[in-house]
Amino acid sequence: MTHVTLYGKPGCHLCDDARAEVNAVRAERDFELTEVDVTLDPALWNAYGPRIPVVEIDGETAFEWHVDRAGLAQLLDRVAP
Repeated sequence: MTHVTLYGKPGCHLCDDARAEVNAVRAERDFELTEVDVTLDPALWNAYGPRIPVVEIDGETAFEWHVDRAGLAQLLDRVAP
């Protein structure tokens, strides 16, 4: 199954917007979703903090700063088994 990871932090309005877009696509497509709070780990904060929200699909960065719903759906269609 395809795995999507959303890196963000609490109180981030862009992260909230990204989550809403991911969840809208998730209502139409089947994939596993993991949300990661980058404030809980200094290494994650250094890697992702300036770029959040970051969405990865199967470990590959797909979006930074904002998520395009249609673009996410298209990417997921390409990797779906």
